[in-house]
Amino acid sequence: MPFITLEEHYISPHVSAASQPAREHYALFPPPTITKLECLDTPRIHDMDAGQVSLQVISHGPGDVPPQVCRQANDDLASAVARHPRRLAAFAMLPMTEPDAAAEELTRCVTEHGFLGALVENHLHDGTFYDDQRFWPVFAIAEQLDVPIYIHPAFASEAMLQTHHRGNYDDSVALALSAFGWSWHTETGLHVLRLYASGLFDRFPRLKILLGHMGEMLPFQLDRVCAVSERWPGLRRKLRDVWRHNIYVTTSGMFSLPPLACLLQTTSIDHVLYSVDYPFSSNERGLQFFEEVKKSGLIAGEDLDRFAYKNAETLLGVKLDL
Repeated sequence: MPFITLEEHYISPHVSAASQPAREHYALFPPPTITKLECLDTPRIHDMDAGQVSLQVISHGPGDVPPQVCRQANDDLASAVARHPRRLAAFAMLPMTEPDAAAEELTRCVTEHGFLGALVENHLHDGTFYDDQRFWPVFAIAEQLDVPIYIHPAFASEAMLQTHHRGNYDDSVALALSAFGWSWHTETGLHVLRLYASGLFDRFPRLKILLGHMGEMLPFQLDRVCAVSERWPGLRRKLRDVWRHNIYVTTSGMFSLPPLACLLQTTSIDHVLYSVDYPFSSNERGLQFFEEVKKSGLIAGEDLDRFAYKNAETLLGVKLDL
């Protein structure tokens, strides 16, 4: 079974040099992970082979950086894709602090480099979300170019850490709660609801949004929040309609059957996509999980092909050379 994976990361030395928050975040990762993040050549391909990954869509790690640094990082990634065109593809890094420049960079990356969309952090470093209309030029261009925007969890701002996460325990616990242990997922789910409530999907009805980690907790709450959103003023489209037509969900970094069962009960199989979250998760662990899914019967028959790679082919406009 071939696989396409969509939430797979690297880091650029240009970003590390330009962004102190990025350097601080990268310092949290063990050295072997940093080595894998920095590599865009043979060792990465070997890791892909170990998990039967045919095509890896790569995106950059965290960091609010200016347009010229995003451009350098994207050009580095484009060079790697050119060296391995059958194995690597890319999502653009965008300077979301400057939305007009971000829209221009998305256009450049798609039209000049053949990138397949963009991955943006869940909020700016100061905690600002993207429901404000000043960010909407990015979504407008994504709809126009017919490429998805992947909304990825972001590290909490200092104010968010202080207000919501620090408590009567060690700061390492607060960091975990603010990130991979909880709030990465709840905050990303909240962001999607904010975008919906702002009328973004009324303005851009063909916009495609990608979420990782089995839907960032939204599938579990979907029935409840759909009912609540019926009372929100000024919206033409129903949340359930947006979820069905505009939201795509990957399994990145989540290798457990119960959340997958919940996701499949709330989401059409043609909007559910396999992913790994490399190198924070291994391609081998992803392959093991796929075999667990197959054995469980949660996804079967032709739907397994859709889940593994065909849905990604359709969404991204690519075709594996099988």
